[in-house]
Amino acid sequence: MGVFGRKDKDTATATPAAVNPDLAALTGEYTIDPAHSTFGFVARHAMVTNVKGGFQDFTGTLHLDGTDPSNSTATIDVVMDSIDTGNADRDGHLKSADFFKTDEFPTMTFRTTEAEALGGDDYRVTGDLTILGTTRPLTIDLEFNGAAKDPFGNERVGFEGKAEILRSEWGLTWNAALETGGVLVSDKIKLNFDVSAIKQA
Repeated sequence: MGVFGRKDKDTATATPAAVNPDLAALTGEYTIDPAHSTFGFVARHAMVTNVKGGFQDFTGTLHLDGTDPSNSTATIDVVMDSIDTGNADRDGHLKSADFFKTDEFPTMTFRTTEAEALGGDDYRVTGDLTILGTTRPLTIDLEFNGAAKDPFGNERVGFEGKAEILRSEWGLTWNAALETGGVLVSDKIKLNFDVSAIKQA
């Protein structure tokens, strides 16, 4: 059982499993460290290549319950104006009314609603993702990378995650047709996460 594990639903005759003391020790409140975390995405461009980007300004917290890991939760708030794809003109377009409308909707949020263990260090969390004022469920596959104390005395936990969304489901429908067929920007967007979080004193 890991940090985001869940109890077997058929517990009528099951004997409760002993809690791993290492996991129990992880119980507490954590703050995501933006200097050592990334929230990125990949979109198909012109049907032939991938454009990668991410957000530079975000905050988040984790509540980890090592005794009953299904009670663990996460909250993430992303400043949409911090989008960065390595091209200023493209970033400006993404911030505009064609895409994220950052003046009107400055923040993207994610709030977990449930979690389950898939075996080993693999987990799956589901939550509410809000973009452009639209809230829809998002499922993220996670790998727990472990816990460690850094040279500065901070207790850290780490996770890697990935997910896919259809941007049109959040109202992100702008596109342009190509002369050779197809469209300029893919509807499917791949999301990737690397999270390092520090335990609060």
